[in-house]
Amino acid sequence: MNKIAISRYRPKQNIKKIQGLHPVLQTVLQHRNIESADEVDNQLCNMLSYESLQGINRAVATIVEAVKEQKKILIVGDFDADGATSTAVAIRLLRQFGAEHVSYLVPNRFDFGYGLTVELVDYAQQLKPDLIITVDNGISSIDGVRHARSKGIKVVVTDHHLAAEYLPEAEAIVNPNQPGCLFPSKSIAGVGVIFYVLMAVRASLRESGWFSDGRSEPNLASVLDLVALGTVADVVPLDRNNRILVDQGLKRIRSGSCAPGISSILKVAGRNQFNCVASDLGFAVGPRLNAAGRLKDMSLGIECLISDDERYCQQIAEQLHTLNTERRSIESGMLEQAMAALDDLTKTIDAKKIPAAIVLYNQQWHQGVIGILASRIKEQFYRPVIAFALSDNGEIKGSARSIKGLNIRDAIDLVDKAHPHLIKKFGGHAMAAGLTINEDQLALFDNAFTAIVAELLSDDDLTNVLNTDGELSADDFTMGLAEQLRYAGPWGQQFPEPLFDNDFEVIEWRIVGEKHLKLKLQPENSELLVEAIAFNTSDQQLGQNTDKIRAVYKLDVNEFRNNKTLQLMIEYLEPA
Repeated sequence: MNKIAISRYRPKQNIKKIQGLHPVLQTVLQHRNIESADEVDNQLCNMLSYESLQGINRAVATIVEAVKEQKKILIVGDFDADGATSTAVAIRLLRQFGAEHVSYLVPNRFDFGYGLTVELVDYAQQLKPDLIITVDNGISSIDGVRHARSKGIKVVVTDHHLAAEYLPEAEAIVNPNQPGCLFPSKSIAGVGVIFYVLMAVRASLRESGWFSDGRSEPNLASVLDLVALGTVADVVPLDRNNRILVDQGLKRIRSGSCAPGISSILKVAGRNQFNCVASDLGFAVGPRLNAAGRLKDMSLGIECLISDDERYCQQIAEQLHTLNTERRSIESGMLEQAMAALDDLTKTIDAKKIPAAIVLYNQQWHQGVIGILASRIKEQFYRPVIAFALSDNGEIKGSARSIKGLNIRDAIDLVDKAHPHLIKKFGGHAMAAGLTINEDQLALFDNAFTAIVAELLSDDDLTNVLNTDGELSADDFTMGLAEQLRYAGPWGQQFPEPLFDNDFEVIEWRIVGEKHLKLKLQPENSELLVEAIAFNTSDQQLGQNTDKIRAVYKLDVNEFRNNKTLQLMIEYLEPA
């Protein structure tokens, strides 16, 4: 297991100060390359326009025709939180536009696999769709789109995944990551793409007078809570446009103006809706929604997001909570097996000589949980990881997770080019991807993938560096600053939540909940005492001398029974 290196951001030079901010927050924003107040102005009027999205006009024309002529529209989504929220946004808005025949279909990962496949098109024919709109998928569905068109079904693809060499022959493709698209935000999630498409559809309907004939024009802000959830849960980089979408959605959630399903999931997760921040969506709502797609059927999660019946949503939320508990149990067992498989590796060689990539496979592993397993192994060893599970017909499916500096989808593509026919199919993002190979080809793939990663990454790239915003003074440990930092984001991928590092005297420590370390700390040269907690951390990490530690932490507010106290959330600690 790699030791973490602590590094502080370099001070920025010649950057104007934003008036009215705490000096610590000022420094934090400078470290994230924020140079003006405009860049943290998250009003909707600062959103990017949809006009530069390639294919938007053809997509709008096709969808508007289907709405006006009351054709049957089928939304084909994905089985993760981005796919579920994308589907819910499409269903809610199209119905508000006046479309009377809108349904959805999400492929069960165990029966149909990912995306618009030929088999899924055949299954979908029982619904007799005139138009299929893919959300959060479709860019790699070349055969599925061709098959749909052969059946007389039009297809509009909306996606954000990286495009392959060839594109499907759809009526229209809207994907900022397709070749030639000039839309500035390449990091937008699938839910953001369909939101933009339907924003353009509404504009077209308005111009044609559609809403002047007794129909009320819907407010698209009504689905921004769903857009925020999908964006955060998909862990896409929070560039400025994504921060606007997420911030506006969070404000709706905190004001109580959100889908009952989101409120219900927050409730069963024990989170306060009215203090909700991005991390609540990422660590509480997203996993419970994903549990449906991983273990059962994402339709359960989608129903929770499209219903306005609070009692029904609460019932589904409780089911999702139960599924998530089951998912954690399965994941825990798989992690134990994976760590046992890696045990000999860590015993026989120095940690610095762990291979550049880790490829794991177990016939007993659950397909729905290998992505989370890959993430856990990546966090522990700081290596790109691919975890495989048994599929059908001698095939195995892999879920890949990457580290900073490696576009894992492109790395898999290099393997595919070097070894044609080795990989059955693949696709994904820079940080996460999926693929299918034959079981008897695993060793060949492992060697090829590891060799390519070794070429692409240096030893420095394979060193886990934790960047912090520096040391806090004793005067900075206040509830006021903690509250400012909490709501100054939204924080997330590539716009990280503020982290600080200090040396502390350990006044007290104890284990709580069997696996969490609870501490009372005193900053150096101070009489101040602060509470701290390090989740999933044993007392062994304190070292033999438990008197002093160096800790990397978040300044947070702990709320218990309506009582708020300052608390440090420790991300990493080591003996001082």
